[in-house]
Amino acid sequence: MSGIKQLAGQTVWYGLSNIGGKFLNYLTVPIVTYLVGSRVGMAQVGSYSVLYSCIAFLNIVFTYGFETAYFRFSNKEGISQRSLFQTAFTSHIISTLCFGLLLFLFRAPLGNFVGVDGHYIYISWCIAIIIFDTLSVIPLAKLRKENRPRKYAFVNLAGIFVYVALNVLFLGVFPKIKTGFIHDWTIHQTVEGLLLQANIAQAVVTFLLLFKEWIGLKLEFSKSLWKQLWRYSSPMIIGGLAGMTNEVMDRLMLQKLLPLSKSSADIQVAIYANCYKLAIFVTLFISAFRMAAEPFFFNKSNDANARPIYARVMKWFVITLAIAFLFTALFLDVLQYILGPNYRSGIGVVPILLGANLCLGIYYNLAIWYKLVDKMRIGMFITLFGAFITLVGNYFFIPRYGYYASAWTTFICYFVMMIICYLLGQKKFPIPYNVKKISAYLISMLILFFIHQGVASLTESIMIRVLSGVVLMGLFLLLVFNAEKKELRSMPVIGKFIK
Repeated sequence: MSGIKQLAGQTVWYGLSNIGGKFLNYLTVPIVTYLVGSRVGMAQVGSYSVLYSCIAFLNIVFTYGFETAYFRFSNKEGISQRSLFQTAFTSHIISTLCFGLLLFLFRAPLGNFVGVDGHYIYISWCIAIIIFDTLSVIPLAKLRKENRPRKYAFVNLAGIFVYVALNVLFLGVFPKIKTGFIHDWTIHQTVEGLLLQANIAQAVVTFLLLFKEWIGLKLEFSKSLWKQLWRYSSPMIIGGLAGMTNEVMDRLMLQKLLPLSKSSADIQVAIYANCYKLAIFVTLFISAFRMAAEPFFFNKSNDANARPIYARVMKWFVITLAIAFLFTALFLDVLQYILGPNYRSGIGVVPILLGANLCLGIYYNLAIWYKLVDKMRIGMFITLFGAFITLVGNYFFIPRYGYYASAWTTFICYFVMMIICYLLGQKKFPIPYNVKKISAYLISMLILFFIHQGVASLTESIMIRVLSGVVLMGLFLLLVFNAEKKELRSMPVIGKFIK
């Protein structure tokens, strides 16, 4: 249990960073969806979602897996921690400036492809965001490696606070000013332009707050160490691009494949992208867990009891994800009001996307086996197969079913990846997962969800639906409590209240 307690403690801090940060970030959902309700504004929100998807893709190319490589090599004997940081960070500086310049030279054709309607400055702003995000990756990884989650949390939260504050100013305050410089500036802005400028401010603030991590940097570069890092991380470029295809390609494909005008398609993208964000309670824990788990798993890899620890972590991880799934799905009648009224038509995709992200979270946990045995190419092939499912499913079904095709394709993609990763992992690096108990929790979760759906179909009363959610959530928590009472007693804080 000591290993799990350590992971839990770090997950709390990374969770505070991610939960607090994403909570602040998700404040932009009601800000944007309530303040931007016109068709023109919604189309611009959809256009921003497509631009942000492109940023996510390019971040994979710019970082080329060096974050994971940094963690992996920081635990190897004979590797100087100083040389490792200097080499990884110097590599990012050089490659980022080169890639950024290349994108800038081709900003016009890139802008035409994503449909920025002549606003090529948006592409330049996207490049600036990518540059500062990339230069923050290794310093942030250094904080995680050195078990400094408090500093990590502060840096992330500060950057996100700036982003949210600027959203409020740009969309809520400035449009109400009728004269002067601010008025003249605001009326010439679009929604996507304002959101991109807020993003730039966030990226710059985050990078500057990490100055203590890079201020003493000397551009030292170990060629032999860099080759080792590159050899380990290079498969992650393809795997990362494939993984990002699974995560965000649906927005771009919706824009291109829906049999609608560009503005109408962008509106559908805006609805889908913001409904997707209601899966927050699942994605929050996955994000927090990933921040803490990767260095934790690598650090524990040489322990004699590492595999039983991994198995126990998986069980509690699934329990937490199931609780997050039920909390969102059972109380969706209330949570939908986070969205402005013009965005709620897509609320039906939320349970599908919750299930998809639950599968993705389990996959991330399972995927540790190929990282520990340095078989990154296997992860690459799994995510490539997932990307194939994403591309084929969206291509054939979006024209007929719209964003529901994207939601179901996402679920099928992550479910298949999860199953393949488990089967291969048990052959190459067997971990004694309690499959029966984990399956029982997931089946129980689904049964309770469908019972709630049945109740909801019989009444339009939100009070009755909420009461149904409370009862069913209580039943699941009671099931977990009775099944895990012995283990709960040994946990910090909670154990004091269990007899």
